Amino acid sequence: MRLGYDLTLEQAQKLVMTPELRQAIQLLQYNSLELNEYLEIQMESNPMLEVANNSIEHENIEELGKEAEDIDWKEFLGKYDDISYTERRDKNIKEVTYENFISYSPSLKEYLLSQLNLTNMDEKENNVGQFIIESVDENGYLATSLDSIAEELNVSFEYAENVLFQIQTFDPVGVGARDLKECLIIQLIDRKIEDPNVFTIVENYLEDIANNRMMKISKELNIDIKEVQKICDVIRSLEPKPGRGFGGSSDNIRYIVPDITLQHVDGEYIVVLNDVTGPRLNINSFYKELVSKTNDPQISQFLNSKLNSALWVIKSIEQRRTTIYRVVKSILKFQLDFFEKGEKFLKPLTLKEVADDIGVHESTVSRATNGKYMQTPRGVFELKYFFSSGVSGEKGDVSAISIKSTLKDLIENENHKKPLSDQQISNLLKEKGISISRRTVAKYREEMNIASSSMRRRF
Repeated sequence: MRLGYDLTLEQAQKLVMTPELRQAIQLLQYNSLELNEYLEIQMESNPMLEVANNSIEHENIEELGKEAEDIDWKEFLGKYDDISYTERRDKNIKEVTYENFISYSPSLKEYLLSQLNLTNMDEKENNVGQFIIESVDENGYLATSLDSIAEELNVSFEYAENVLFQIQTFDPVGVGARDLKECLIIQLIDRKIEDPNVFTIVENYLEDIANNRMMKISKELNIDIKEVQKICDVIRSLEPKPGRGFGGSSDNIRYIVPDITLQHVDGEYIVVLNDVTGPRLNINSFYKELVSKTNDPQISQFLNSKLNSALWVIKSIEQRRTTIYRVVKSILKFQLDFFEKGEKFLKPLTLKEVADDIGVHESTVSRATNGKYMQTPRGVFELKYFFSSGVSGEKGDVSAISIKSTLKDLIENENHKKPLSDQQISNLLKEKGISISRRTVAKYREEMNIASSSMRRRF
């Protein structure tokens, strides 16, 4: 057996993840708020970057991606006197800052304390009242037992309860209740409802109301079924969580800042990228001039490194803009019927179809649409909304969202005394050219939080 060392020449192609490529991929995934935070960090660490004072569009941005070692920065800076990243926008369109629409909303406890200060309570009652209000949870219920509060404040149970009753007269109606039944009863009293059957049903039959067991209530209370239905409708109109409409906690606040705006102007749709959420970047003029004048090799090396990094940031942002713009334009082309006619006309669409349309990889489309929102004439939608699976129909593939919309319309227009079963809905959809099984109907119905036919039945 012969052993030897043979030299072979092979040619292979592989992707090398350079830091610049990683940066471009990272920026593509960011939404507007994340991009803004990233740029703030970059400006803190790179003196070459600064916030621009104007919005001048530059035509030579695509030439900024050359490697640092291939660029004579002194000559480059002399040729391109002003290098910046700025927003491309129509000067005739007024800039919208979404933060202007954000107003402060007091918390539930702040709202209750403000009402407490307007009462005629003495100092002792006021102190007990403050303690009770601080013990109210975000839903408006008293989260601490009244016995514990009385013991803690060294007052009698009756004294604490009397203060609680006064707080229960505050707005929102039902606040300060110790349980659901008390919350509903407070609201019924506020509405001046005197029918004893209503209070009886609240006290004893809440679970039966939840399960739509009207016949059981009717038999046990000897009340006509239609009367029971009316009473249940009144009870269902009450607010089970009176405190949930209040803000004040930054943890519960979720703001959506659209990354793209779709405007309908003169019969055509215009895609506008909302770069107003982030700063416009320039190359700092002082350091730019220093690059041209310095003869110190160490200083020159440092400045060239920072300048190259700054240019890559600017170029990566521009590349991000271009990619997102192309993706949205492609979505607009595929889903034009949706924007024109509504969600029933939303077509099945995959990432691959958009990727093939604009000539990029699927992963690029996925990153470009991840966590980003678009404001349209029909509302604000996440870009992922426009990608959905489809079901084969007689008139072509139909998206799941379109099917859900049709299913919802069928249920809204059904005979409430004889609601449609899942099988009946499946049969009606087949008549419309949409063939899905009873189980699929049930799945879609549950995803839309629509109750079953037995729960939807009215008398």
